[in-house]
Amino acid sequence: MTIREEIDADCPEIVALMQAAFGGEYEVELIEKLHTARLVIVSLVAIEEGSVAGHLLFSDLAVEIDRRTVKAAALAPMAVQLDRRRRGIGSKLVETGLQMLRDRGYEAVIVLGHPDYYSRFGFSASLTTSLVAPFSGKAFMGLELILGSLSGSRGSVIYPDAFGV
Repeated sequence: MTIREEIDADCPEIVALMQAAFGGEYEVELIEKLHTARLVIVSLVAIEEGSVAGHLLFSDLAVEIDRRTVKAAALAPMAVQLDRRRRGIGSKLVETGLQMLRDRGYEAVIVLGHPDYYSRFGFSASLTTSLVAPFSGKAFMGLELILGSLSGSRGSVIYPDAFGV
């Protein structure tokens, strides 16, 4: 398996993957809108046996805490081919992407996802409790790439229009 940044030739396979994984068009449209808005930071594919086995996208996200801007990213969407799950593909995508964000100076990442899955990478709902956002609860989690970056008494997350929230 190889993890690399997405190229234009990967788009048809990414579209098919997102449709199969999520059963609709929302994620496909989200990816297109984020690219069009030039908000994509990192878009990775896992290539296995010559085809796209998984895809992960990080985009710029407006986060502010105690009137301090946090250089943050949203992790969304991520999917792995149904017949290739539970083989570490998603984990490798996340780990590679998080390292790329660290290398690019990002301070934090926000995700809306499965707590049991994302907590293994250090994501925690406790890091988002002071943030006013369209989401809340156990599935709305943050990860500090720089210790203390999500600390504060009150903050906000404003998702770009592409997310439709």
